Amino acid sequence: MKAKPWRKSEGSGGRGRLKKMMKCIFLGKQVRADEAAESSDSSLATRDYSASGFSGQGGEIEPKTTTSTIEEAESSLRASGYLNYEEARALLGRLEYQKGNVEAAFRVFEGIDIDAVTPNIKVSLARKCEGQRRNSQSDAVLPMSMHAVNLLFEAIFLKAKSLQALGRFEEAAQSCQVIVDTVESAIPQGLNGRFSTNSKLQETLNNTVELLPELWKLALFPNKVISSYRHALLYDWNLEMGTQARIEKEFAIFLLYSGIDASPPTLRFQVEGAYIPSDNVEEAILLFLLSLRKFLQGSIDWDPSIMDHLSFALSTSGDLGILARQLEELPAGTIDRKDNYGSLALCYHGLGEDKVSLNLLRNLLKDREIHNCTRELLLASKICTQDTNCSEEGIKYSEKVIKRLDGDCQQLVCKATCLLGILSSAQSKLVTSESKRVRMQSKALDLLGIAEALTKETDPNVIYHLALENAEQRKLDMALSYAKKLLKLEASSGTAGWVLLARILSAQKRYIDAETIVNAALEQTGKWEHAELLRTRAKLEIAQGKTKIAIQTYTHVLAVLQVRKKSCGIGKLFLERKERDKSLEVETWHDLANLYTSLSQWRDAEVCLSKSEALCRHSASRCHSRGLLYEAKGLEKEAQKSFWEALDQDPNHIPSLISMSKLLVKFGEQSLPIATSFIRQAIRLDRTNHMAWRILGLLHRCEPEGGSTAEALECFEAATLLEETAPVEPFR
Repeated sequence: MKAKPWRKSEGSGGRGRLKKMMKCIFLGKQVRADEAAESSDSSLATRDYSASGFSGQGGEIEPKTTTSTIEEAESSLRASGYLNYEEARALLGRLEYQKGNVEAAFRVFEGIDIDAVTPNIKVSLARKCEGQRRNSQSDAVLPMSMHAVNLLFEAIFLKAKSLQALGRFEEAAQSCQVIVDTVESAIPQGLNGRFSTNSKLQETLNNTVELLPELWKLALFPNKVISSYRHALLYDWNLEMGTQARIEKEFAIFLLYSGIDASPPTLRFQVEGAYIPSDNVEEAILLFLLSLRKFLQGSIDWDPSIMDHLSFALSTSGDLGILARQLEELPAGTIDRKDNYGSLALCYHGLGEDKVSLNLLRNLLKDREIHNCTRELLLASKICTQDTNCSEEGIKYSEKVIKRLDGDCQQLVCKATCLLGILSSAQSKLVTSESKRVRMQSKALDLLGIAEALTKETDPNVIYHLALENAEQRKLDMALSYAKKLLKLEASSGTAGWVLLARILSAQKRYIDAETIVNAALEQTGKWEHAELLRTRAKLEIAQGKTKIAIQTYTHVLAVLQVRKKSCGIGKLFLERKERDKSLEVETWHDLANLYTSLSQWRDAEVCLSKSEALCRHSASRCHSRGLLYEAKGLEKEAQKSFWEALDQDPNHIPSLISMSKLLVKFGEQSLPIATSFIRQAIRLDRTNHMAWRILGLLHRCEPEGGSTAEALECFEAATLLEETAPVEPFR
């Protein structure tokens, strides 16, 4: 039955009659015939409300009608000439919701026939927008006033809020979806500022668009969450900047941590030439960057969590350069100086720019006003482990950490102790005094042992460095024990552990066992990691005289690297791996060239060197290999020139220092001082190189007046002992 409208009251008594009408709605009474026209639907509305148990009861205080509600009703009456059944329920439901009667509010809202009013709402919205385009402000041709539209939209929104409070999340989301679908259907081109940002209708739309994805989250519909977020951001809702920024942030957080694989936006939202994110992380980064831009433009207030989430997203994707730029662009004082410098240092360290990172940390750590820089000191110590010349500085940082913590945080104390052990080992290579060197090496092992005890022998990094340090000090049995322990801790999954174990076995001249270990590693690890293992196997085969098999193995290494080169990927981590692969490929060509040189296959060696040059124009290692080739051919002058080129590119290239010294010995007494200088530098850089000690012995024997026989003998003895424990390739 069609509802009869309540006609608008006229005259000075209109407001009083309206109050009586509202009271009747609350108490379930009928409006007198002389104050309002009879309506079977209105009586139905009040009857439904009374039946729900919320009508006035005898003896109870009569509920008061708020002034705002009466003004709302008057506005509706003025706009349309009557207050129909749905609008009355909308007002009534809002009152109950405002009083906290969620169930009562839901029952009132449930009586609104949404399907019946939706067509009129669509037409009204469409005509309103069309009228604005024609500069017409009249609502006379609208089947429903904008005020009535907002009243019903608000009722639908509050119904969703009521359902949310009742734990009926899917129904709540479906209720909000009605508003979204209705507006998008009526105004497909978007609002585009058609409604004032201060209007109640715009406010209702803002709230709806922001609430909808949260409801789909609670209802556990992840795909609909993503869809609703994208609709909120891609459709022109004329959102306030703050609302839009909140939606962008929440969507980015959902993409980043939900574990759901979101497909790219549909084609209808894609603009030609626009950047389309390829995965969740990229889309999240884009959203965080948009929010950050809004802050830099002064459109929104600073939200530190945006930078936290962006840092995580860019770190996981390897785009640390972008993160560093964003941190540098922040206005001074936005974030704490310590946090800013610390984050920048981490970024540049991740990018491999350790000098920039260390300089940032130095500037931070010398500021006496900044306290509690434990993590920054640890990072500085770690960076110092990458450069032997900074080992003394790193030792100071590590010692500061241990002193400041004073045993408070065992995990950080362990990290600092481990770093101190690594730095002490590096520092021992720089000292000239033999006794001091031995003391520092002993100290390094002691510190690593303390770190092992602090972690109860469960930290793979500590165990790895214990194995490595023992191996370099030629304590091979102890090194072997730690290397085996490392494999157990890593469940045989780490390539570095397998390679170190094979090198230790090769130092014990157990080549067959070492080769067996490498073969086992090839079965236990992924194919992407086989190149490093295969190169080690090739060197083991050379040590056993299996040169032809070694050539095949090197060919296999190059094949694996070629496959890896064709793989796709994005981000800094992928680019770093590509650089490592390129370096490994260059060194593999040099290994092959040296092997062909030893077999007097000059042409094949030349081909290998040309392949290397195509990959990297400047390489000290290639110049050294070419020098060995010339020397094998008897072209000593050309060989000397190649060795000089190698040392020009890298003055500390140990193989070139040794080869140059060996060649200069042949040139007679005039070249001996230069040769001695080169070989002593090589020994200073690597005291365990048996070839360097042997050449130094030759130089002592070739000195004028018979030379120093005792010193030569000591050098030869050292060379023999070191050769007996020399691995097929350096431990480190």
